[in-house]
Amino acid sequence: MYQLENVLRPYAWGSTTAISALLGTPASGGPEAELWIGAHPDSPSLASRSGAPALPLDAVISQDPEHFLGAASVAEFGPRLPFLGKILAADKPLSLQVHPSLEQAREGFARENAAGVAPAAADRNYRDDNHKPEMIFALTPFEALCGFRPAAESRALFAQLAELVDGSGAPAGVLRAVVAELSRPDEADALRGAFSTLISGGEAVTEAVDASVAAVAGLATEPYSAALTAMAGIATEYPGDPGVLISLMLNLVSLAPGEAIYLPAGNIHAYLKGLGVEVMASSDNVLRGGLTPKHVDIPELMKTVEFASIGVPRVEPSESELGQELYLPPFREFRLQRIELAPEAEPVPLAQSGPAVVVVVSGGVLLDSPKSELRVARGGSAFIPAAENPVMVHAEAGATDNSVAFAITTGLES
Repeated sequence: MYQLENVLRPYAWGSTTAISALLGTPASGGPEAELWIGAHPDSPSLASRSGAPALPLDAVISQDPEHFLGAASVAEFGPRLPFLGKILAADKPLSLQVHPSLEQAREGFARENAAGVAPAAADRNYRDDNHKPEMIFALTPFEALCGFRPAAESRALFAQLAELVDGSGAPAGVLRAVVAELSRPDEADALRGAFSTLISGGEAVTEAVDASVAAVAGLATEPYSAALTAMAGIATEYPGDPGVLISLMLNLVSLAPGEAIYLPAGNIHAYLKGLGVEVMASSDNVLRGGLTPKHVDIPELMKTVEFASIGVPRVEPSESELGQELYLPPFREFRLQRIELAPEAEPVPLAQSGPAVVVVVSGGVLLDSPKSELRVARGGSAFIPAAENPVMVHAEAGATDNSVAFAITTGLES
């Protein structure tokens, strides 16, 4: 087993205090958006044990992939850690974004390589050849936009907004055009047409954003007050951005601590505010659709978005026969286990299938396998090779508070 030292990403939307407060580590003084826990080559964790020099986790795994990952994981995902864990702390809205399917990622990555697009180029869409299905587990109240509302619901919302934006100028015209698109009989066509109208509308859409925000200021416009309030809040960070109005087409999701949602390929989404444990396939492929100063490739985005209303894809916890609290999204790359141990409680078996990482957010734990043991304190994390299975998780000796940890492993059958 290996202790990990993880990479902190200081994106501008990150909280300056949430991650350090959770993990009990000194604050950097700047935004702390994401703590990456894994072996993605852009920011691999450093892995060490027994006083030996630390090495990037991807380099450690490359020494003997079957030992570290297990034969089943290597056969399905290749010689790389198939998942990436993050502690994510959003103080401002993230970009409106979507992730490609595996086939799209492979084709797009090869296409951009063949075109000579530099790996770190600002206008590059595909940073690697993998897809990026995700799950977010809320540690605090967490707000997000996730997937399309039914077209009829969005039509009613935009019709109400068009009435509030008085006059016959460009802003009202944009809103009426969206209502017309959302009135198409085929829902996929309706969503695609409305989305395209907003994201491609140029200055007229910018004016419609500003007029819409001004029109709803201070109003309690039921039944859509929450969506319109969120729209106004997003506009304070991204004034005039088409994503402000696109947000009204999306499900506004409020997660309580302990609740989780998953995000498959094609699901248009944006995290708005909150602290959570995020798990994904090991990829950094993002196609953005607004709420960002970064590159937006509208044609590629339109090919990637799934224009369907499918509801909010929640992940309900399940309990295994061994008493493990598990979150099982419909992806083979990962699953999440939440472990809470009272002082002196009986140990809990790690739900390990192949490799695993563990991060401790309260108290401390002892990881114990037939081959070794490792103590991990609050704020620490560990990598457990597939060959270390089985592992028991014990509460820290002498603890007075509950110990809480999260473990990520593959979604393959044990």
